[in-house]
Amino acid sequence: MEERLAEESQRILEMIAPNVWLEALIVVLFSLIVAKIAELLLFNFFAKLIRKTQNNLDDKVLILLHRPLFTTFAVFGLMIASRILITELGEATFNILLAILKTIIILSWVGFFMRSTGAVLWSMERNPKHFTFAQRDTVPLIRNLAMVVLVLAGAYSILVAWDINVTGLVASAGIVGLALSFAAQDTLSHLFAGVAILADRPYRIGDFIVLDTGERGEVTSIGLRSTRLMTRDDVEISIPNGVMGSAKIVNESGGGDSNYRIRAAVGVAYGSDVDKVLKVLESVAADTEGLCDDPAPRARFRLFGASSLDFELLAWISDPSMRGLRVHELNCGIYAAFNREGIQIPFPQQDVWIKELPTNDGDDPQPSDASDQ
Repeated sequence: MEERLAEESQRILEMIAPNVWLEALIVVLFSLIVAKIAELLLFNFFAKLIRKTQNNLDDKVLILLHRPLFTTFAVFGLMIASRILITELGEATFNILLAILKTIIILSWVGFFMRSTGAVLWSMERNPKHFTFAQRDTVPLIRNLAMVVLVLAGAYSILVAWDINVTGLVASAGIVGLALSFAAQDTLSHLFAGVAILADRPYRIGDFIVLDTGERGEVTSIGLRSTRLMTRDDVEISIPNGVMGSAKIVNESGGGDSNYRIRAAVGVAYGSDVDKVLKVLESVAADTEGLCDDPAPRARFRLFGASSLDFELLAWISDPSMRGLRVHELNCGIYAAFNREGIQIPFPQQDVWIKELPTNDGDDPQPSDASDQ
């Protein structure tokens, strides 16, 4: 295309400037003027349309479009000018210069698409109702994949611009990829498991999860290779995604509501007033801070135990990370309230009857009682 434009431009410019260098300079100046005019006309026209929209995504994309658009017009003029000077520069120099100019255009547009992709994903993340797939934990994966695709496309275009045969490179890359796949099976398994976790989302960043191996903590990062948890001891645990993909995970922050239910179990002595115990337990929950009002705390008589009547106080908290502290506060309140109300908390006890062996004189053995052993 630039070759045909160069021939037409040179035919017209020969009537104005007999010197090819002057012709090339005129083409360059004309291309800069056209680039500026096109930029002003285009952005003034679209700016009026963009003002009618409610979001600012189109404003950001339009601002990002300034540089590649102006660069394309300007560099295209340089390409035409260099073709006019082909006899002066020589074939080899012209080919190198043309490849450099094409590379500049490719890099400018790759940079534009990278920045605009980040802006689009950022806008989608701020509107989770309309874009359910663009969440805080999936946006990094989508952005990384988009960056990889753009880099590969840009690299391929640059190789084509320099007239480099990519067939051999693609074949070599296939062989190298096959060798790496065998050498890094574990890494690839973690990588695919990470993609599956981000797609299925059994947990998200900020959730409190419990693994079947006992680890419990807040999810701080979901990477392509591993998931990181911050425990209540402020210790960070990094778990490979291959392990997370096959583990049984309890998500304490999952479900329709982020509230988490805690339980405080206690036993009272047989003969205690059940209604009084229930009333005291509910009053303890009412006096404890940090519990949810809806659903309200409740006390339940659960079991006739071996040495006690077993009760359970149920309450809800809004933050699963506070489970240990709230259960501690409930236990302290229950113990203090039971002492104040005279409700006995029994300890396990057992009665043992020992029967003596028969004596030689035939007397009946007398049982002896040993209690509270």
